[in-house]
Amino acid sequence: MGMLSQTREIVLLNLRSIPSRLGASLVIVIGIAGVVAVLVAMLSMARGLSRTLEDTGAPDRIMVLRGGSTVELSSFLDRASSTLVRQDPAVARLPSSLPAASGEVVVITEVVRPGQTSGANVSLRGIEPSGMALRPELRLIEGRMFRPGLRELIVGSAARSQFANLDPGSVLRFRGTDWRVVGVFASGDAHDSELWADLETVQGVFRRNGVSSVLLKLANADSFDAIKARLTSDPQLNVEVQREGEYFRSQSAGLTRQISAVTTLVGIVMALGAMFGAINTMYSAVSTRTAEIGTLRALGFGRVPVIASVLAESLLLALAGGVLGAGIAWALFNGYTVSTLGSGFTQIAFDFAVTPALLVKGLLWSLAIGFIGGLAPALHAARIPVTEALRAR
Repeated sequence: MGMLSQTREIVLLNLRSIPSRLGASLVIVIGIAGVVAVLVAMLSMARGLSRTLEDTGAPDRIMVLRGGSTVELSSFLDRASSTLVRQDPAVARLPSSLPAASGEVVVITEVVRPGQTSGANVSLRGIEPSGMALRPELRLIEGRMFRPGLRELIVGSAARSQFANLDPGSVLRFRGTDWRVVGVFASGDAHDSELWADLETVQGVFRRNGVSSVLLKLANADSFDAIKARLTSDPQLNVEVQREGEYFRSQSAGLTRQISAVTTLVGIVMALGAMFGAINTMYSAVSTRTAEIGTLRALGFGRVPVIASVLAESLLLALAGGVLGAGIAWALFNGYTVSTLGSGFTQIAFDFAVTPALLVKGLLWSLAIGFIGGLAPALHAARIPVTEALRAR
């Protein structure tokens, strides 16, 4: 019998005996399922946050902030600078012939979570009337638009799901003044975590003379380098110019790296535990099959088929654990909405994203654990002298 035939027969014989060792086999399956479930769940949190921020913006929109500022909360542009940047020839025009621009103020407010009394930081964005027209992806899904000059708010759908008293008709109190929620909007990006109001009203209540940023729509997306060069070299200005998407992607980079680092550390620690469990289980399986292995060796089966049989069992159990863990992560966490503190010290709501790539990564981890956990017992099984194995009956 050739080596391939030997390998096939001994592997099938070994796999058919798994039900007789079901309890020990479940140790591997459950241990690896736990590792994969935690790994995929934590990575899906990082992926969901990145996706939410990366989806914010369009190629033909740019953001102008004060020079040296990395977030809107720390940026300030006076009225003269705001007026000057929107006059650039690369800026598109609205149907009214005005520049396609929106000066915007971002401030921190507090909104309570359901069932709590303390507030959490939420961004309040004051926009010009053109701010909505510049973002065609944004739509009102309930209520109406706020009216200029009045203390009225529209709230993002993600903010509404995470915080209390954000339904249309609710009244919030900021800076000693009452603000009425009149609508709910959805954009499918980071803006869904914000509250929006009229720019001049926000400036008056929060005593802001200028704006945090200016959002510009370009007549041609390819003119970004040219307008950036003009604005940053203008001696009358001190500004940073970024594509809108690049700005929001930069907001997630640090937090995503932290989540990924913690996930990897936790995954390694849990994987080591599952790996030792697999090693112990497979050594136990080899011990109970010592006489069987000796008989097969005496009949002419080589060492390679013996190694393959033990590794096949370990990999199969690991794969079962990986599939179980991936299924648990997908069922419990895919689309699960949470909020976390973003780089601007305000809450960002996002959905966990259990993607196919993360599921594949979890399965690869499970197979790696199964291979490493089964390798030493497999080599041990192949090295048992035939005479010693036969005496184990």
